[in-house]
Amino acid sequence: MTEGPAQDDAAGEQLTLVPVAVRAAARKRTPRPPAPPAEVEPVAEVVVDVPLAHLDRVFEYLVPATMADDARPGVRVRVRFGGQDVDGFVVARKASADHEGRLAPLRRVVSSEVVLDGDLLALCRAVAARWGGPLADVLRLAVPPRHAEAEQQAADAHPAPTSAPPGPGPWARLPAGQALLDRLSAGHAVRGAWTALPAAGGDEDWPAAVAIAVQAAASAGRGSLVVVPDHRDLTRVDEALSRELGDGHHVVLSSDLGPRARYAAWLRVARGQVRVVAGTRAAMFAPVRDLGLVVCWDDGDDLHSEPRSPYPHVRDVLVLRAELSGAAALLGGYTRTAEVQQLVETGWARAIEVPGATLRPRAPRVLLAGEGHEQERDAAAASARLPSLAWRTAQQALRHGPVLVQVPRRGYVPAVACRTCRGPARCATCHGPLGLPAPDQPPVCRWCGRVAAGWRCPHCEGSTLRSTVVGARRTAEELGRAFPGVPVRTSGGATVLPGVPSQPAVVVATPGAEPVAAGGYAAALLLDAWALLDRADLRAGEEALRRWMNAAALVRGSADGGAVVLVAPGGLRPVEAFVRWAPAWFAAGELDERRALGFPPAATVVTLTGSSGAVQSLLHCSEVPAGVEVLGPVPHDEDVRVLLRTAPDEGDALVRALRAGTAVRTARKEPGSVRVQRDPLDLV
Repeated sequence: MTEGPAQDDAAGEQLTLVPVAVRAAARKRTPRPPAPPAEVEPVAEVVVDVPLAHLDRVFEYLVPATMADDARPGVRVRVRFGGQDVDGFVVARKASADHEGRLAPLRRVVSSEVVLDGDLLALCRAVAARWGGPLADVLRLAVPPRHAEAEQQAADAHPAPTSAPPGPGPWARLPAGQALLDRLSAGHAVRGAWTALPAAGGDEDWPAAVAIAVQAAASAGRGSLVVVPDHRDLTRVDEALSRELGDGHHVVLSSDLGPRARYAAWLRVARGQVRVVAGTRAAMFAPVRDLGLVVCWDDGDDLHSEPRSPYPHVRDVLVLRAELSGAAALLGGYTRTAEVQQLVETGWARAIEVPGATLRPRAPRVLLAGEGHEQERDAAAASARLPSLAWRTAQQALRHGPVLVQVPRRGYVPAVACRTCRGPARCATCHGPLGLPAPDQPPVCRWCGRVAAGWRCPHCEGSTLRSTVVGARRTAEELGRAFPGVPVRTSGGATVLPGVPSQPAVVVATPGAEPVAAGGYAAALLLDAWALLDRADLRAGEEALRRWMNAAALVRGSADGGAVVLVAPGGLRPVEAFVRWAPAWFAAGELDERRALGFPPAATVVTLTGSSGAVQSLLHCSEVPAGVEVLGPVPHDEDVRVLLRTAPDEGDALVRALRAGTAVRTARKEPGSVRVQRDPLDLV
């Protein structure tokens, strides 16, 4: 038991016999001689993955001879930067360096796969310049993370479909449809603002039209990129492309795919093995070879807006791609945004619309509750949640098929108020709104999630609640009682139905979650329309019309008895546009109002959001061009927001000035960050 300490003492005595200088020399490593540089083009320009504005440029590194063949432009590398190893992309090789000092060598080539070609790099630089973000942030959006197994798995190449131009299909009903396909088949860069014809989910619906346009571009030997808002739209486009092009001639890119599957599909595109891509927002940078057509469906959907820096929008990125590559562009939807309307009025795009004689029998009949003779028959129709007109329409339609009921809010009762004083019920901890998750459960705060059992009104001491907003599940309960014996299904939130059969049923869905019905819905009821119209949002009217028309397009045409009942007050422009089925008329009026008020797209507005000190510091460091209007600061959540407004043709100069100011702040290591967004959706 005493041997251990004795041995330790002996070891200590032996160590003292070794001179200190000898021990220090032993610890020193013999320096490894530097590897010789590459004989040809020994200097590499590298974009490092460091999203700091003052470091937003290329850096020069020495290419060792051992990496000369693999360190090609477009490959991933590891380099030493700021005392640590970071990722980067080689963007060029050259014979001599501009830097006069000694160059650090590349640490290693991560992969010899070229993932950043010249076209993709040019697009990323254009996006960074337009939205004022570091190139590293854009590259992070454009190039998915590497997956080694996906790189090693070589996929078979499928020849591009170059058959004869397709038949017109749904395009035959549009006056300019055949001309569009002819120009796509000839490889021309035609640009169209396409107002799709409602087809109730049939074979002539918009996915079929998109697939035929892609086939027309393929017949000219050109690739195509189709971007849609969500996975349900993507599934429909995927099926239509498979029918039109055949299996293996296109890939699907979506953030819903796993890392390996997404990177493997992306590599097939980058290698030129397929030249047709369909995807959601994550696909807008897909490196399609010989790009001849870009398609953006339903550009007004907020899912097309990237929530990460530098916050680009799919529509605008695809417009940039069309300009840079000389590709055709289709911006389609059942409605038209003010941004697309501006492209039409400036001549960049041509309107592709349906004539009234073709539209009327294919669009459903739109009825407005509380208008005309219905106001005399049902005096409460304008304010009732389910007016008699809606009940009668649904009852009659259920004899012939399913009925869609659109409800703006999901959940059971998402908002409640005091039954006595009618004041909104709020959480005692965070003052967030209370809601009822189920009929037999106490109210819960929608912000912090705390249960408000035993709630009492702080104003009148009342303890009972009333609903102010009814959700989809509560609506389903009410309709189940109103139509006994009829199946009631819900779609929204975490449970979104892909489709429903043609049998009679009531389908309650939130906006954007409406399933496609086989053969189309017999009718649709659009309830609580005020919840969409009363939002404090610049795009409230545009968004309400978009959601109504997307739902109504799933209903059978008036020639087949299809009808839609809108429970909304009359006299409003979005309501009138819906009743008339006139999205182009509404978009033109919306753009005129934006011009009068000085809002995008008639003006460029850049928002600065952050702490008060950081925002003021950025303004001080930026040489904001003359003529820029500064609005604010105003409170924004826990920060402040400043709006900078200027003419559209001066927007790029304003973004450059703010980008330079951000570089000054990061170089000085000033505290606080500022979010810089160009024409954000949540402007108001």
